Amino acid sequence: MANTNLANAKTAKNDEFYTQYPDIQKEINAYLDYNPDVFRGKTVLLPCDDPEWSNFTKFFAQNFELLGLKKLISTSFAPESKKFKEGYMPTLFETESPIFDKDKTRTHGKIFVLDHDANNSGRIDIEDLQWQYLEGDGDFRSKEIRKLRDEADIIVTNPPFSLFREFFAWIMEAGKKFVIIGNINAVSYKEIFPYIKNGEVWLGSSYFNGGAAYFIADASMYDPAKMSNPKNAFFQDGKFLWRVNGVRWYTNIDHGRRHEPLRLMTMAENIKHSKHKEVKGQQYVKYDNYDALEVPYYDSIPSDYDGLMGVPRSFLDKYCPDQFEIIGVDSTDFAEELGIAPIGEEWIQKYKAAGGTGHMTANMRNLVLTVDGVPKISYARILIRKKQ
Repeated sequence: MANTNLANAKTAKNDEFYTQYPDIQKEINAYLDYNPDVFRGKTVLLPCDDPEWSNFTKFFAQNFELLGLKKLISTSFAPESKKFKEGYMPTLFETESPIFDKDKTRTHGKIFVLDHDANNSGRIDIEDLQWQYLEGDGDFRSKEIRKLRDEADIIVTNPPFSLFREFFAWIMEAGKKFVIIGNINAVSYKEIFPYIKNGEVWLGSSYFNGGAAYFIADASMYDPAKMSNPKNAFFQDGKFLWRVNGVRWYTNIDHGRRHEPLRLMTMAENIKHSKHKEVKGQQYVKYDNYDALEVPYYDSIPSDYDGLMGVPRSFLDKYCPDQFEIIGVDSTDFAEELGIAPIGEEWIQKYKAAGGTGHMTANMRNLVLTVDGVPKISYARILIRKKQ
């Protein structure tokens, strides 16, 4: 189904998503609003692009002088190296070029470079992009692309969903600034969460509407018979758009939203006035196996509570490090380290007696709670507390 495609993106075909221009523009503008010189004099690398189609390449090339870039480098992955190869045809742009090679077009990646006024127009823009075939297939893990990574100051891209962990490690290994797209679930990955906890990585400034992005995709992915909601995949302005849930920007470049504290009510005010039925008229409860308060919505965080709280991962969209500190995450990799106790066989029996389903074992360390006498399993939570 379209609304679960990010979870299934390990099939290479579903890695072929292209980000829309307005989404890129909105995010990059937020960094410029905070620091107009953030890209000035910098070399920007777009290492997971298809430069002839990519809106990342288009945006940075069109705004080269406005951003004050030193150099723009955009690379693509060779068609024959992709697991999904159906229907590949080189573009007219490539076939009409004097350097076109009918063999290399399938086996070699391409590199586009912009760093000077190549056509003597008096300005540096997208018309000045120079291209050639890479020596290899353009895999970001190759020595050739690593060399480009090491040359760059900032890396911006929408990496393959199925390789997000590896791509993230590839960036951090080189200590680069970056703006990339990934799944909100990645905040719990053992390779990523420590950077978020330590304030070295955070979510971007803009978040996709409802946490879902509409990517430009291959229309052959669309099968109306298998769609739960055709509105999740449709044609617009000649482009096929595909809805993917749980999408976020990840970055280590500062932006203004990080420094905007949440405006919160007290616990009593939330119980009386909250717009959420799970909060209004209800009492806040602690987890059965961990000394922390369950808070089902980030806007229901009580301003007068100083202890540990479990909040949804969407809290990170509003996280202000001047207001709160992140203590941990309730994923398998960190639960024992946090001291979350195993749920135990007794709790499982109570849960099943109340109608709970699903395979559970006594040594699991999920956060669990009891609401009005009914045992419940908490959704994924970030553990936070007010800044001391």
